[in-house]
Amino acid sequence: MTALPEWMLALPEEGVTAEEYDRMPEEICRRIEIVDGSIIVSPSATPRHNRIARLLANSLEYAAPTPWQVTTDVDLRISDVPLHNRRPDVLVFSGDPDELPVRPHQVILAVEIMSKGSVNADRLDKPAAYGVAGISHYWRIEQESGGLVAYTYELDTVERTYRALGRYSGALKAEAPFPVTVDLDALGGR
Repeated sequence: MTALPEWMLALPEEGVTAEEYDRMPEEICRRIEIVDGSIIVSPSATPRHNRIARLLANSLEYAAPTPWQVTTDVDLRISDVPLHNRRPDVLVFSGDPDELPVRPHQVILAVEIMSKGSVNADRLDKPAAYGVAGISHYWRIEQESGGLVAYTYELDTVERTYRALGRYSGALKAEAPFPVTVDLDALGGR
């Protein structure tokens, strides 16, 4: 078994700070998320997961009106203190594409592709955090026995929680946050 890196053994009670995180090498940041200063290590995504994210991002990028742009797997800084940093699988945002981390006020849509190790995070934790942060749309893609299923949500701006817009299989045809049709069967490789 490999020993933990020294920096992980010396974490203060408040956990990782934004300044410490910003100094970490990218190869470490790609594998972790931070919630209330605590490190959550994520396993590497499968090739199927990465394919779904890439093809979904391509579909969204083609449909996104100006000024929205689409990216995959980048830092979304929900708060600096305590540090809350997530890495959505797909993100639709505005602003300088080279300026990281992306902040919630820049984001119109966060998408998570659920895997066996992210069920509770993708169904409960992340939508709760994204809602409180004010991100107007959240989508979750699940791999079910019949293929991919997409769940779309829109933020209730008063309650800061998401309300369901739709459940889609075969094709996702959404009007919000902008009109887009996504062939879920093609994303899943069927």
